[in-house]
Amino acid sequence: MARNVQRSPVMADVARLAGVSHQTVSRVLNDHPNVRQETRARVLAAIEGLGYRRNSTARALVTKQSNTLGVVAFDTTLYGPASTLYGIERAARDAGYFVSIVSLRELTSHDLAEALDHLGRQQVDGLVVIAPQSAVAVALAEMPQPVPVVTVEGDADVGLPVVNVDQRKGGVLVTEHLLRLGHRTVWHVSGPQDWLEAQGRMEGWRETLRAAGAEIHEPLSGDWSPRSGYRCGQILAGMPDLTAVFVANDQMALGVLRALDEARIRVPEDVSVVGFDDIPESEFFAPPLTTISQDFSEVGRKAIALLLDALAGEDEPVGTLRQAMEPSDGVREGPSPATPPPHVVVQPRLVVRRSSGRPHGS
Repeated sequence: MARNVQRSPVMADVARLAGVSHQTVSRVLNDHPNVRQETRARVLAAIEGLGYRRNSTARALVTKQSNTLGVVAFDTTLYGPASTLYGIERAARDAGYFVSIVSLRELTSHDLAEALDHLGRQQVDGLVVIAPQSAVAVALAEMPQPVPVVTVEGDADVGLPVVNVDQRKGGVLVTEHLLRLGHRTVWHVSGPQDWLEAQGRMEGWRETLRAAGAEIHEPLSGDWSPRSGYRCGQILAGMPDLTAVFVANDQMALGVLRALDEARIRVPEDVSVVGFDDIPESEFFAPPLTTISQDFSEVGRKAIALLLDALAGEDEPVGTLRQAMEPSDGVREGPSPATPPPHVVVQPRLVVRRSSGRPHGS
């Protein structure tokens, strides 16, 4: 007597029960943002009711995909790139993908090409490249690569999909905060000028001072490290009109605080100091640091959502590299003006602590 073996539910069963398409179920499973809340709830209820579980091996056989995404990262010893990488990896895993990571010490065209070749041999379905320098984004756009690509903290002008935090807005938030406290101007310690994030933060600082009619001092430049912040802080300590400093990351702000303390300059009584990044240690600085918080988890979710869009083939291949879209006669077509590559911006948030206050005597 043959037994009646009940088969496991498949995605089509979920779609039928929820009254939606197979594609909508896939979007819900991949946590795609463009699904109405009531539809998402209906699909999730159907998944729960049927006991549906995604079979990644079967999916790979049917779709001819490896179910693996490649990520190219740079200098993950720094808080920003490391947190960005973590956010991307977590979002990819939440979407049901494995992640293969190549971390580069230097962002040269040669190293980037080697990283892409390495990931290509692993047959990754798509790529996320953390490209904080404009030259890297340009080099990436010129490299042939047949899989969809999304850049993070990259240059939106090179013709590739990009997700980034509004660095300029962060600079605006810091500078407006200090001006509202009554400071007549704000000095700036910038990051390396070949970094797009450093450029954006400085741009927001400078534009805000210009709009307020405040004096704009030549910024000092660091390399993201506490040691470089310390050296800049020693210079700032000798400025007689110094009352407020915007430091482009929290690590350099730590060095600035040390230099000011050694010069017997009190923070915030004599000089207000504001950083950027909101590293976990910043609330334990002496004094606790006012800073800008970036939502790296949201950056990761948005980047993976863009990549999944490209993998689903719902749009033109805006995620592929620029050279892959060029015709044989060398005339570049690229995306049409009506459909530019997507540019997703995540907003920063000002976190006010005790390192910023009203200027002395005001």
